Amino acid sequence: MGHDTLVWDVVVVGAGPAGSAAARACAEEGLKTICIEEHGTIGYPVQCAGLLSASAFTECDVSKRPITNEVTGARMVSGLGGELLFDAGVTKAYVVDRCLLDREMAKKAADAGVEFRLKTSASGISGSSLLTRGVRGREEIPFRLLIAADGPRSSVARMLGLQRPVLYLAGVQAEVPHEMDPRYVELHPNASPDFFGWVIPVSATRARIGLCAREHAKDHFDRFISRYGQNSLHLASGVIPLGVMPQTYGRRALFVGDAAGFAKPTSGGGVYTGIRSAKHAAAVAAECVARGAFDDGSLRDYERRWKDDFGKELDIGMKALRMRQKMTPEDIDRLCRALDNPDLIRTIVEHGDMDRPGTLLRKLALKPALARAMGILFASGVRRILTD
Repeated sequence: MGHDTLVWDVVVVGAGPAGSAAARACAEEGLKTICIEEHGTIGYPVQCAGLLSASAFTECDVSKRPITNEVTGARMVSGLGGELLFDAGVTKAYVVDRCLLDREMAKKAADAGVEFRLKTSASGISGSSLLTRGVRGREEIPFRLLIAADGPRSSVARMLGLQRPVLYLAGVQAEVPHEMDPRYVELHPNASPDFFGWVIPVSATRARIGLCAREHAKDHFDRFISRYGQNSLHLASGVIPLGVMPQTYGRRALFVGDAAGFAKPTSGGGVYTGIRSAKHAAAVAAECVARGAFDDGSLRDYERRWKDDFGKELDIGMKALRMRQKMTPEDIDRLCRALDNPDLIRTIVEHGDMDRPGTLLRKLALKPALARAMGILFASGVRRILTD
């Protein structure tokens, strides 16, 4: 078994956006950083819809090369006649090629001094050494701190015996030839009983069509995509963890991105919170290394930082998702029709933010037209989401 003689300040497990961002930020803090990735290629296999809010794309800090399309609005389609279109007139989100995006983020990390080892997976933890196996056989990598960016099924969390996120959704998506207005993403809440389906324009003639569901995702997907013809070009599937793990730090490890359960319950997107959490983890890592303190008390600051940043939004999102899961297809159709009102559309355009939905919910909760159309139970439900 190979054994690194030097002790790494930080070992990052996983080279997705959160892992590369964490590794790069650690290296920029002057920490000796290595990042291991189980796959042979960064950015592949793709397990993401590839729609990033403008602020998530900014957080990635990459060139415009990964962008294939810019989106200014969305069309919400109930499937029962209710429909709603809002257009901000300015770019609200980018459709990206995740392979290019992930690779560019990893390259920036490497340029900052991070060492990458591909085809290398974590197989165990022994004291403060990470046991790995891969192209170089079995190795031991001694670390001061571990940053787990190893996705929804985090093996690091399993090895440390830490509790996982509460809920997992399965996602299925295909890229198909499909003509549509490239300015708008389509949302189909009734395509899935507990989440929604989407049609994301890659260009005016191609779209990514997918959905997430708690169970039978493939059956729901097959039904949904049959409206768009059958010649699927590229099928991808993945898992979205919803609900943050009870403790995102412990035993010399910090958990970032999907490994911590930071995907947004309202959209399933995890890049924005993943990179924000990665930067907080790197800042805490730098403080810990400077003080030589890696006990749980020293790591706790990480949890305080991300909670201050986006914790409230994740809470609100989780409650909104639970409320959504109680709604029938007819309720959703009624909501689509109720929101199709010039004043409410203006509010959505002005305050809608994919990463921070709380602001918009607050504004909509004050609108009597919505309460009237949806009934008193709905209005009090929204208020409860915001005040609990």
